[in-house]
Amino acid sequence: MFQEQKNNSSSVCKYGTGELMQPLAASWLPSATIDMLVKRSHIIKTIRDFFHARGVMEVETPLMCHTSVTDPFIQSIPALFQPLSQTAESRYYLQTSPEYAMKRLLAAGSGAIFQISKAFRQGEIGRLHNPEFTIIEWYRPNFNHHDLMDEVDELLQLVFTTPKAERKSYRDIFMQHVSLDPHHASTQQLMRCADEKNICVAREINDRDIWLQLLMSEYIEPRIGKNQPCFIYDFPASQAALAKIQQGHPAVASRFEVYFRGIELANGFHELQDAQEQRHRFEKNLAERKQHGLHEILIDEWFLSALTHGLPDCSGVALGIDRLIMLATNSNTINEVISFDIMRA
Repeated sequence: MFQEQKNNSSSVCKYGTGELMQPLAASWLPSATIDMLVKRSHIIKTIRDFFHARGVMEVETPLMCHTSVTDPFIQSIPALFQPLSQTAESRYYLQTSPEYAMKRLLAAGSGAIFQISKAFRQGEIGRLHNPEFTIIEWYRPNFNHHDLMDEVDELLQLVFTTPKAERKSYRDIFMQHVSLDPHHASTQQLMRCADEKNICVAREINDRDIWLQLLMSEYIEPRIGKNQPCFIYDFPASQAALAKIQQGHPAVASRFEVYFRGIELANGFHELQDAQEQRHRFEKNLAERKQHGLHEILIDEWFLSALTHGLPDCSGVALGIDRLIMLATNSNTINEVISFDIMRA
């Protein structure tokens, strides 16, 4: 779920300066204060109580698996594993989210489930990023993505004590901030708009979706959700990832993201159930990975078998707990709300 496809750090100039790794920290002390960790504990308990009160079962799934996501914008961290002494090492991956395994549980008949889990991403370090981070991911059978937005909104109101969130379509937010229809604007129009907004890229980009994502992350995101969270929904069909597509003019993905004070907090889908379509999307991802010279990832056949068996009609969302706590405590960086950041790990 927690795709963050727009954070294409190799393309945006700002990531080459202010977010470089610092020298190894000399102090043994945690990056967060003990007072902050007490607040963190209380917020996580509030989240757990929220779901337990609704009869949503808490689950655990593996953090180290034989494969990972194929998405070319998300890089997994490999882990070498030796099953038995004297045997050859196998390449496993630390998971970028528990999505595939949780959907296997849903297909097996788990019903509504949630998980508070560590997740891992290669090459993500900065004010809002740590390679090891904490997310909550949950799935609701018989919910569409609008139903799930309602529940996410209830949780955010509880944690932030803010009013109900705003809701705007992807088209509306682009029209409001950059006066372009994202479903029909040409690549050249998007490029010109990015240039006008002083979005600097380090290489030539011909992918229309990347320009949309850059405009969203570099210009629009910082301007939304100032006083209350803001949901953006009906993304372009080309950005569906693992979401269903609503046919129409244009077709749109049954997907949402939520932002608060200019920060992306969550990414949710009305989940795709079609195993054949999901395989097609995975294969498209693999072709893009090969084109960009990225490491080849095996398609998760167990996940596809679960879809073939039958994923119930459901919606799911992943929400960044570290960012949630950062905003709830008015902190400036992720490091302030986690025990030990990567430089102290």
